[in-house]
Amino acid sequence: MVVVEQKKMVVVEQKKRFALFLATCDSEFVKKTYGGYFNVFVSTFGDEGEQWDLFRVIDGDFPDDKDLDKYDGFVISGSPHDAFGDVDWIVKLCEVCQKLDDMKKKVLGICFGHQIITRVKGGKIGRALKGVDMGLRSITIAKDNEKLRGYFGGEVPASLAIIKCHQDEVLELPESATLLASSEVCEVEMFSIGDHFFCIQGHPEYNKEILFEIVDRVLNMKLMEQEFADKAKSTMETAQPDRILWQKLCKNFLKG
Repeated sequence: MVVVEQKKMVVVEQKKRFALFLATCDSEFVKKTYGGYFNVFVSTFGDEGEQWDLFRVIDGDFPDDKDLDKYDGFVISGSPHDAFGDVDWIVKLCEVCQKLDDMKKKVLGICFGHQIITRVKGGKIGRALKGVDMGLRSITIAKDNEKLRGYFGGEVPASLAIIKCHQDEVLELPESATLLASSEVCEVEMFSIGDHFFCIQGHPEYNKEILFEIVDRVLNMKLMEQEFADKAKSTMETAQPDRILWQKLCKNFLKG
């Protein structure tokens, strides 16, 4: 009698892998409260079983070109720096984003990241036409957009509340971009390019604590007036950002 040994195939599912391009320094408050902005982003956009890697691009820390393909997606954070600047690390970030565009890698651009992608794709960025915007804002979501229906998993909300903190904005969209949201103070609040670039001017990862600490820090540096600081904080007296919906939107983009 011949005994045939049957071998079982074991399929090992690879972890999804994402990278955060951090374009700002951790404040003492964020380090003490959350262990750094990296943890803020991962707690907002990450899921169990994933691998998230941190690259402090503001310090010139970037992945090697040969390693870019290892990642399923990338997130570019906000920054106190101008996305239209020409310091070495910003120029390098633009070069990496161009490579990611060529590779059709998914990139979620937030605030500064939203503006960097605009720059890379040929749009125009500059100082916000209506001045610095800080506080909770309601933005109007584009109607009848099939892509948004997919990301939201059905009905698309008419508007969403998000925390804003910026002095620059997108002045002209790249030709290849689709406008997804706007507001009274900022014409380009959200846009996409193809299925791989998704950009948001506001901060879906921010909460009230983080906003208030930034306002207080900027006020102490005498870079804003007390009246402006009070007005920014007052926007959150009776309202909160739609964090759950923002999480759903961003996660479904990155991982869909």
